[in-house]
Amino acid sequence: MEVIFYDERGRRTAMDMSGIFSMPAENQRVREVRKKFELPFLTAEAAQLSAPDIDVVYGGMLVREAQTVFFDSATEPDHIEMHFTLAGEGFMENHLNGERYYYSKDRQNLHYMPQFVGSTHYPKGAFHEFFEVRFTKKFFLSLAEDSSPMLMDFANKVANGTPVELSKLNLPITFGMHQCIREIMQMRLDNGLKKLFIQSKCIELLTLQAQAFEQASGKGVRVCKTTYDRERIYFARDYLIDHAVSPPSLMELAKIAGLNEFKLKKGFKEMFNTSVFNYLSDFRLNKARNELISGAMPIKEVAEQLGYCSVQHFTREFKKKFGVSPGRV
Repeated sequence: MEVIFYDERGRRTAMDMSGIFSMPAENQRVREVRKKFELPFLTAEAAQLSAPDIDVVYGGMLVREAQTVFFDSATEPDHIEMHFTLAGEGFMENHLNGERYYYSKDRQNLHYMPQFVGSTHYPKGAFHEFFEVRFTKKFFLSLAEDSSPMLMDFANKVANGTPVELSKLNLPITFGMHQCIREIMQMRLDNGLKKLFIQSKCIELLTLQAQAFEQASGKGVRVCKTTYDRERIYFARDYLIDHAVSPPSLMELAKIAGLNEFKLKKGFKEMFNTSVFNYLSDFRLNKARNELISGAMPIKEVAEQLGYCSVQHFTREFKKKFGVSPGRV
């Protein structure tokens, strides 16, 4: 796939992305590709992990000069894409049907665009980071069969060749999704296990995504109605993570975020599908697991650095979540 950049003076730069952004042929063996791009106006890095019927692409880029970018995926094989925006915001416009697809930090959606010839614009200084999972059409339809109502309705449109999004509203990336994405990006396995790992994690990610949209569709009046409300909830989440060792109380966090306690509690649950306390607990325990796997610190030090009052308390919470003691890890 060729990607063409135009700067504000109309100067054209073409880049051949077929080696990393093209959907590979079905039923191929697992492959990994990593590339860096260094241009006067752009620094970018991308990785591709491909297994039979599944393709994972992720990366980031920093734009030093404003650019309008044109894409043409008309020659790409039919595929369904899970898109997760980790940083940045904007929209892509499909010139064939006039549809715009918006993206922003910490939001996700599921797309099927059989023909996409379009463009997007990056202002000077823009930083964009993304994670995508692409399924072949045949494989996705087999996964969606007898699944959730929204996913089956989406699959029916896909089967008919109709461009579709799972929802017009992008939803937050949940903690579970973030964890799954990190595990894929940090995969360190022998070749024999890579295929199974990629397949299982991508299907898990699709399940989490479908579940989130089903739950959102069944809700009544939303608490976070404005961009400001959502930004405040994200701020509260980031502050909580930054102070995970000595976290504020719910009342303190609400005051810091500029919200009342009701909106913080309900808004947090609405956006991350869990409570403030459970989000913090999951974050600390997953961080602890990663530290233990790396072998960088003993159990006692891990417990202390993450704010647990004792090794016994840490061990009890760890075993409750993962089913094994920290020592077994």
